[in-house]
Amino acid sequence: MSALSLLPARRPVPGVFVALVLTLAIGWLVVLVDGGQLFNQSTTVSLLHVAAGLGLVAVGQTLVILGGSLDLSVAYVISLSTLVAAETMNGSDGALVPAIGLALAVSAGIGLLNGLLVTKFRVNAFIATLGVGLLLKGYLDNGYDGPAGTTAPSLVQSLGYQRVGPVPVSFLLLLAVTAAAWFALSRTRFGHHLVAVGGDPEVARLSGVRNDRILVTAHMLCSMCAGLAGIYLASRLGSGAPRVGTEGLYDLESIAAVVIGGTALAGGRGGVIGTVGGVLLLASIDSIFNQLEVDAFFKQVIRGVIIIAAVAVYARRALRKAS
Repeated sequence: MSALSLLPARRPVPGVFVALVLTLAIGWLVVLVDGGQLFNQSTTVSLLHVAAGLGLVAVGQTLVILGGSLDLSVAYVISLSTLVAAETMNGSDGALVPAIGLALAVSAGIGLLNGLLVTKFRVNAFIATLGVGLLLKGYLDNGYDGPAGTTAPSLVQSLGYQRVGPVPVSFLLLLAVTAAAWFALSRTRFGHHLVAVGGDPEVARLSGVRNDRILVTAHMLCSMCAGLAGIYLASRLGSGAPRVGTEGLYDLESIAAVVIGGTALAGGRGGVIGTVGGVLLLASIDSIFNQLEVDAFFKQVIRGVIIIAAVAVYARRALRKAS
């Protein structure tokens, strides 16, 4: 076993959770003054549903960014997965398992393509995944004018709307995926090697790490997480939706959550726990602004300011550690 395989994955920056608590506290006060209530059951459930969809994508995005890569195709993978799942189920509970398996298999195949373009053909990750995303967009725009297929009723009732108390089953799924990703990053050779590749690919290679295999695996896992998010969204919508991924801005939103959570865009530093904090922060801002009926344009401005501020803070910390 190489020395790199013994290195622990970097801990996520806890500042995002401080920001989350402050945001919820200030938001609760402002909404209360405005005559509303932020922490009732309906708003809490809605917040967690939003966090579940974005969080599933963001956990996968964390893996590729930790490895020094990126995936801009996830929004289209989500849309395609809703269609594959819903059209395969066609309203039948008996086709539930094959539909989920096929959606995840298609997603994994797209991730494999992304990974091979980045590693074997040496295409920049931004260009490679954007190109794959545009290919998927062309297929979706040409093949679908609107919703298609019907989600199995059992999936709609369970993953789509069932709750354990105030906590949706979908959010519990996010926690399970996060726990699995955390274990992989902190307790397995793959995780340690992924962080090593993101930190310094040449040092990792000289230490015996198979960089290409690690990055291809990370891209496949990222696409499968996006596929899982698509299955979840299909359960919420009751059918496949060819534009749900792009309309939800899941590509940019997932990257934003990863960055806010403390993962360095250059790779090698961060973790999925911080990413979940970033997801909850973005979902909380959405919930607060919805309660206050804030203009959509202003919401995006605030999001942009938060992302820029987060990147600036982490960059300054990195410079201090280096000096």
